[in-house]
Amino acid sequence: MRRDIEFTSGGETVRGWLILPEGEGPHPVVVMAGGWCYVKELVQPHYAEHLVNAGMAALIFDYRHLGSSDGLPRQHIDPNRQIEDYKNAITFATKQPELDPERLAIWGISYSGGHVLVVGATDRRVRAIVSNIPVVDGWENMRRVHGTVGFRKLREAIESDRVKRFETGEHGTIAMSTTRVGEEVCTWPFPETYEAFNDLKANEAPAHEHWNTTESTELLLSYSVFPYLSRILDTPTLMVVADDDDLTLWDKEIEAYNQLATAEKELFVVPQTKHMTLYSERSALDIPAAKTAEWLSARLVGAAEPIAA
Repeated sequence: MRRDIEFTSGGETVRGWLILPEGEGPHPVVVMAGGWCYVKELVQPHYAEHLVNAGMAALIFDYRHLGSSDGLPRQHIDPNRQIEDYKNAITFATKQPELDPERLAIWGISYSGGHVLVVGATDRRVRAIVSNIPVVDGWENMRRVHGTVGFRKLREAIESDRVKRFETGEHGTIAMSTTRVGEEVCTWPFPETYEAFNDLKANEAPAHEHWNTTESTELLLSYSVFPYLSRILDTPTLMVVADDDDLTLWDKEIEAYNQLATAEKELFVVPQTKHMTLYSERSALDIPAAKTAEWLSARLVGAAEPIAA
């Protein structure tokens, strides 16, 4: 029940999949995209399987500049463009006869866990939001995970790249993560991130590339969801937090959750779990995936049995 799709965003072709549940439509739909350097094959199909089994369609897409979608430079991660890609994916979904535009939710994880909060705050077509282990404050996130000396080196690399871009017009690149933390400048200084993503590349997401433009990391330093949280007034929102997440900072995620204006919100904490556990261990991933399917089903499809952590 999966078919390839494509639509235009910012003048570029964005490609993805539409996965439909059994039965006649129009079906409720969940629009999904990934985090830093994600491609559609990475982790998201596992979440989509739970959604489809619960009677919802899943629309998964690659952002511009990544995976199967067009756009140069490659591996360029601009959060504003990615948020625009989400909104164009929503428009595409509303025009499909198999889908019900009145029952449309958005889903994100890590960087896109932040994006969906911005999209949900600014696009009234969204009926529900699921934000998994989100990046909520890029500056604070980078400052804390790199430490004082590492953050100095990161900023020096970004400043040097800005000068070179001005002089040559060419984008510099840095690693997404590395096993040589302290020796090699990267965006996310966690060896377990390198190991998990490269394992996923080998086994299920061969299109993943483990590097990004340096400007992508510069843009991350200006990223914050906090100005948008008070604008989510009545859209149901589920936030999933891993209780030992020191990568995207569980305490900042809960700070963001507490600022959501909507009364219909739920915080689901996955116990004894780190950020990367939700990528590397299928049994851990299945906990928030099942919770998400149950929570969205109650709002888009009908009642479902509750899922315990």
